[in-house]
Amino acid sequence: MSKRRIKKVAIIGSGIMGSGIACHFANIGVDVLLLDIVPKELNDKEKAKGLTLKDKVVRNRLVNDALTASLKSKPSPIYHQKFASRITTGNLDDDISKVAHVDWIMEVVVERLDIKKSVFEKLEEHRTPGTLITSNTSGIPIKFMSEGRSDDFQKHFCGTHFFNPARYLKLFEIIPGPKTDASVINFLNNYGEKFLGKTAVVAKDTPAFIGNRIGIFSIMSLFHTVKDMNLTIEDVDKLTGPVIGRPKSATFRTVDVVGLDTLVHVANGIEENCKKDEHLELFKLPGFINTMMENKWLGSKTDQGFYKKQVSTDGKKEILSLDLNTLEYRSAKKGKYATLELTKSVDKVVDRFKILISGKDKAGEFYRKSFTSLFAYVTNRIPEITDELYKIDDAMKAGFGWEHGPFQIWDAIGVEKGIELMKAEGLEPAPWVNEMLASGSSSFYTIKNGATYAYDIPKKSQEKIPGQDAFIILDNIRKSKEVFKNSGVVIEDLGDGILNCEFQSKMNTIGGDVLAGLNKAVDLAEKDFEGLVIGNQGSNFSVGANIGMIFMMAVEQEYDELNGAIKYFQDTMMRMRYSSIPTISAPHGMSLGGACELSMHADKVVAAAETYIGLVEFGVGVIPGGAGSKEMALRASDTFRKGDVELNTLQEYFLTIGMAKVATSAYEAFDMGILQKGKDIVVTNKDRQIATAKAHAKLMAEAGYTKPVKRKDVKVLGKQALGMFLVGTDAMEASNYISEHDHKIANKLAYVMAGGDLSEPTLVSEQYLLDLEREAFLSLCTERKTLERIQHMLKTGKPLRN
Repeated sequence: MSKRRIKKVAIIGSGIMGSGIACHFANIGVDVLLLDIVPKELNDKEKAKGLTLKDKVVRNRLVNDALTASLKSKPSPIYHQKFASRITTGNLDDDISKVAHVDWIMEVVVERLDIKKSVFEKLEEHRTPGTLITSNTSGIPIKFMSEGRSDDFQKHFCGTHFFNPARYLKLFEIIPGPKTDASVINFLNNYGEKFLGKTAVVAKDTPAFIGNRIGIFSIMSLFHTVKDMNLTIEDVDKLTGPVIGRPKSATFRTVDVVGLDTLVHVANGIEENCKKDEHLELFKLPGFINTMMENKWLGSKTDQGFYKKQVSTDGKKEILSLDLNTLEYRSAKKGKYATLELTKSVDKVVDRFKILISGKDKAGEFYRKSFTSLFAYVTNRIPEITDELYKIDDAMKAGFGWEHGPFQIWDAIGVEKGIELMKAEGLEPAPWVNEMLASGSSSFYTIKNGATYAYDIPKKSQEKIPGQDAFIILDNIRKSKEVFKNSGVVIEDLGDGILNCEFQSKMNTIGGDVLAGLNKAVDLAEKDFEGLVIGNQGSNFSVGANIGMIFMMAVEQEYDELNGAIKYFQDTMMRMRYSSIPTISAPHGMSLGGACELSMHADKVVAAAETYIGLVEFGVGVIPGGAGSKEMALRASDTFRKGDVELNTLQEYFLTIGMAKVATSAYEAFDMGILQKGKDIVVTNKDRQIATAKAHAKLMAEAGYTKPVKRKDVKVLGKQALGMFLVGTDAMEASNYISEHDHKIANKLAYVMAGGDLSEPTLVSEQYLLDLEREAFLSLCTERKTLERIQHMLKTGKPLRN
């Protein structure tokens, strides 16, 4: 059988979901044909222009308007705006024949079986046999959609359910139909994970599949609990947010974002089609939901739902909450719970669950009720919705942004303890859980030889979860492969002569211990190994340098110590660059300030596509002081070309720092000069990142890596550049574009990037620029307004403009 490749896809339906999926295929380099229906009538603009329904611009209006709106939305559905050129738009009347030339057709039209069936009928007339054809339905049974279609159609047809927004949510549910060929499922499983960067989960053809069945149960269960326990919606959002490893939007704010009507649609579908569900009553809508639906309080799309923004007469913004008893909006009430206070010093979410379920207050009662009902529910969904328990956890983590799935939370509490709590709430797990304990398995998961095993119900034993071999999971190897550890890092042996240095500080900030760990990692790698990866699997790579430490030294006026600390940071970055082994940085998520500087000094960056990277030091009143300002001057110098206006090139690099620009994807970081074309690479699936980084380190070592020669040829422009920068910053302050303190910081940066006030362009060493950078950083740390900025950032997490 020839190897299936996806070069072009057709997306049928350009609504929020269809456009989002089209953008994500464009993100990974696939050509997209996006089709929608022809408008039934002209709009006012078209009438004014004298257009008719025969004009192409009118016929493609719906699809073009939808795609334009999608590309303007925030957060953006596309990694880089230029990738939108990979999408061609058209309409189902004029352009449907073009589906004959695509490799995969995906239907994303309205959730109505009759409409979907008529679309498939039309598509089959033009589809080339053997072409993949799938539906992004979130709940209509797959078996009904392919009825009456040809054998070839049914063999290549299944459900492929993306979660919205398609770029950011990782769940990709694959739902086979009655006649779907096994090779199609295997292909989509691999393609979803490797190319689309998703967690691919094969689900059974049951209502709402896996993610929504469990997710909607969890939300509906909370709708009833909030009333039974007389809690406020703010209470529930506080209890079901980051404290238990869920998104900040928690429960009610998430419903506002998704849309109450969407939730109700899925809940109704489950209630109508899952008559044997033991918790069927929970899917019946509580009275307050019916009222909200009647009032069109659907959330963000109608500007009010469970929350509502209000601007008072004095211009003050306030977010009001819905009181579920009176159904009136009121100011938010903040509840305090002793149980939550006990978890404040516990950094790892997984270690909090035992504390939370032991709480003596209302919060403890809430967790016991909500977790036990969830545990009981998921045990009864096997084998109904899936045969494997790990698929339920995968779906909840990838589709709903939970850090831990239900079975992982239960393992953290202890399986026997979970059953004891269930019984206290009048609940029982499915019989297979007690059979599992009787068989000698005391947990749902175990780690063996760096791999995760999960309990297999029919086999009554722990079986290795398939598909792990492409990944390196640091949680699984940390204990057995640890080479060195301090309070800031763990250094692990990844095998094949490659080490990994993993940050373990709060928010992965870079302080003294992390720098000591980085130096130790380079020492060890140079002595006994072949290469070094700097990577972790936290929610963010690193939010940058430990500004709390800088603040304390500056306030105490310990300037010699502060100078030493800055020099230590700079020297560590230079050590990364000039070591005798290849160094690979693997940034993902927030990779700010010092973390960006670190990546810029590695031999190669293997960035996750979702990397938000930039030099943001201006926000705390300083310039990049960990060799970042030096590095931007050096990179500008390397891009000077004969005949260029060198000042313009330097200015671009200057503005990247001066405006604290942050790339909203790894691809944007290439434009900013933070990632380098031809050297650095991007991986779509973050789970593959460490394995890919290791492979590159090994390749570089095997190719005969040689230590780079220290640079003494950085061209700086001196007075010529400094004069231009100073005129520019003066003008910006005069027009109130920047504050007086911004002006001062910008001038310090200008001095460093110009190489000082040299009388003519000169070649200088990196050390020369590092000394200028450190002097400027240190002098800014003596400024009261800089200290105010750092203090404000430490207190609020937000920048201060003073």
